[in-house]
Amino acid sequence: MSKVRLSFGILALTLLTLGFGADSATAGQATAIKDGWLVTKLHSLFVPEDALSGSNIDVDVKAGMVTLQGTVPNQAARARALAIAKGADGVKGVTDQMRLAPVGADMGDGAARSADRAAVKADKAADKTAAATKKTGRAADDGWIKSKIYAQFMGDWNTVFDDSNIDVDVNKGVVTLSGTVKSAAAKAKAVSTAKATDGVKSVKDMLKVGATN
Repeated sequence: MSKVRLSFGILALTLLTLGFGADSATAGQATAIKDGWLVTKLHSLFVPEDALSGSNIDVDVKAGMVTLQGTVPNQAARARALAIAKGADGVKGVTDQMRLAPVGADMGDGAARSADRAAVKADKAADKTAAATKKTGRAADDGWIKSKIYAQFMGDWNTVFDDSNIDVDVNKGVVTLSGTVKSAAAKAKAVSTAKATDGVKSVKDMLKVGATN
């Protein structure tokens, strides 16, 4: 009887060890996927924030640790971005590397974008014009465009972008997409989503199809 009990004990210990190993592998994979999700999620949270008007924030995530880079117009915007990041599910810590943008540094580009938007509005249908005004006060500048594209990716995360790691860069309305997506369909969807976003002038596709790290 004691030998039978010992055999069952060894079998149970072996199963537990194998199970722990499988759980660890799964957890590692989930962490890798979740980093891309967190980048997308944080940008989607930035979109409606009036306090972030004039900001152009980059989000980098590694194993749940968030680094915020880019520029903000003032300390209030910095504080709000940090509060949003720290309060998001899955964030383990936040490093602040944001810089204060020089006052008036983007006035020329802003004026040019305003002129461009005015011309576009003249040619678009009334419903499109109305949609462009519903941004809770944030101007459609490069920072807003970046976060808006990510927010739209978030809407398709479970069906299209769940194993993607996309980097969005915007310069004067020109969008560059880089990083990796899981399929050609995801690549096409990312490009079409970016092209359809208000304020986007053109899209450079540098996405690669393949497994994310």
